[in-house]
Amino acid sequence: MGLLIPERYGGAGGDVVSYALVVEELSRVDAGAGVTFSVHAMIARAIALLGSEAQKERYLPQLAQHDVLGAFALSEPDAGSDAANIRATARSVGDGWILNGRKQWCTNGGVAGVIMAMFRTGGGGAKGISAFLVDRETPGLEVEKITEKLGIHTSHTCDLAFSEVRVPADALLGAEGAGFSSALTTLAAGRIGIAAQACGILAAALEASVKFARDRSQFGRPIGAFEGVSFKIARMATDLDAARLLTYQAAALCDAGKPFALEAAKAKLFASTAARKHAAEAVQIHGGYGYTTEFPVERYYRDAKITEIYEGTSEIQQLVIARSLLGRLEDHATFVAPHEC
Repeated sequence: MGLLIPERYGGAGGDVVSYALVVEELSRVDAGAGVTFSVHAMIARAIALLGSEAQKERYLPQLAQHDVLGAFALSEPDAGSDAANIRATARSVGDGWILNGRKQWCTNGGVAGVIMAMFRTGGGGAKGISAFLVDRETPGLEVEKITEKLGIHTSHTCDLAFSEVRVPADALLGAEGAGFSSALTTLAAGRIGIAAQACGILAAALEASVKFARDRSQFGRPIGAFEGVSFKIARMATDLDAARLLTYQAAALCDAGKPFALEAAKAKLFASTAARKHAAEAVQIHGGYGYTTEFPVERYYRDAKITEIYEGTSEIQQLVIARSLLGRLEDHATFVAPHEC
């Protein structure tokens, strides 16, 4: 749990490539455990990169020893992909802040010890958002709803309600008004984790499919002898290698201190699509057995879908990639807005 935390604070001082490998291997067995670790590690990394020395000394040793779990709170009922539109507010009062609002889809939110949460401290838009570190037991912070999900059942997801939550001045993480930038930095690295999670799900689907194709016989021979099955497995293995290479490339660039957001978007887009597609193929290879809980492929199928949604949907990843190539065409006078079409 302290993989990305510097050794001076009790962590392992590991790199992002190692983080991706751990997320993938955990997710190969349990994707919910993989994302629980991924979010925790990203919060620890954010504190290590952006926090004051006092914040690092307070939180990082606890996070490293798993005395507390880290959680992330950005999305709201009316602010998902449009994260710059959050409405939760933080107002300065004396020697602290008062937080109000609701947060949705908070991974680890109800079981965490510390939550990195985004609130509006200024005007509209991204520049009015600040990041705060909020202790889970702070009065006024309540779990409003536990989210029941299609998959990743071992990952805790909830809605959080902040009602006149008072935090000290030093709860502010980074500079006031820099919270959206902090969120994007966290999300960009987190996308590597979700790409790795997708790789783990895909690896599990491939392993299960190979085993079943060898063991299951029809028409007098193993079903893996039929091209209808063997070609599915061949494509599955090829896409797994491609997804891994994209993921490790983004992680290596991050470790080298080079721009990596574009590569992380490509990795998450490709790996998540491949995981969802091939988890479905794994169910198909297993036939009727694949639709039962007797075999794990139905769980891989359910778990894979979320990788196309959280930490930025596949549509958002495509937007990031397209803008890197085309620029922001909507800034040009010739752009036709969707409502004008």
